[in-house]
Amino acid sequence: MRYTKDWKDYELIDCSSGERLERWGDIILVRPDPQVIWKTPKTNPLWKKANAYYHRSKSGGGAWDVRSKMPPFWSINYKDLTFNIKTMGFKHTGLFPEQAVNWDYTREIIRKAGRPVKVLNLFAYTGGATIAPLSENAQVVHVDASKGMVAWAKENAVSSGVADGSVRWIVDDCIKFVQREIRRGNKYDIIIMDPPSYGRGPGGEVWKLEDEVYGFVELCSELLYEDSLMMLINSYTTGLSSSVMEYILGAVVKKKFGGRISSSEIGLPVTETGMILPCGASAIWEK
Repeated sequence: MRYTKDWKDYELIDCSSGERLERWGDIILVRPDPQVIWKTPKTNPLWKKANAYYHRSKSGGGAWDVRSKMPPFWSINYKDLTFNIKTMGFKHTGLFPEQAVNWDYTREIIRKAGRPVKVLNLFAYTGGATIAPLSENAQVVHVDASKGMVAWAKENAVSSGVADGSVRWIVDDCIKFVQREIRRGNKYDIIIMDPPSYGRGPGGEVWKLEDEVYGFVELCSELLYEDSLMMLINSYTTGLSSSVMEYILGAVVKKKFGGRISSSEIGLPVTETGMILPCGASAIWEK
């Protein structure tokens, strides 16, 4: 499993009985996590002293229960990157800290390239995988269907001091954007995608990752060229393992361009127990 030990402003303190106890800067949160099926004792006193708890509703969704004063939003740092955090609906905070290991990996690929690098970040959310390459002076195209998420990503770029970099912010359906880029003849050195497990397009189109990912990788491979550097796929879908994504990249991208494929779970170290909590999976094609 791949993970980073370099977080200072984020900490997974403990996890038990379907919940995580986390520190985001100075703010302590308790959030649900369906993978935490063990029921170890919650001995850390912060379990009872968190600033806010997210409680799921039996009818779906849920809400934050704020127990002590906390700001509407605040910032945390990862190395030289800065992210703006807030408690959102459906338990989220606007950042997936386990992805830091992929930010580091991408930055290293760009540094080693020794030439200008063009990055396409699809389903780009609040821009962690956009800001990391911008910090290495890459050109980045950031695409997400949510106007609010793109606005948030722009704020993160400002906070990280990279807003003046070469970046295009695109609010669009990722499939339609890729199709247009193919027609325009554009190519990219690095493609990063973090597709949702399930969703609906603006016209009511249903997206189910297991059904769509192979065709979408085929489509995106049309934006690569012989000297491209990397394609990275993230998945938080239980039925789509790292090995399955590795196979897809091998069958589509490696077959076209050679190179090598790797895959693994990504996770977060747990301070209280020393374990590593699995938080998703990534597969990487690299030339």
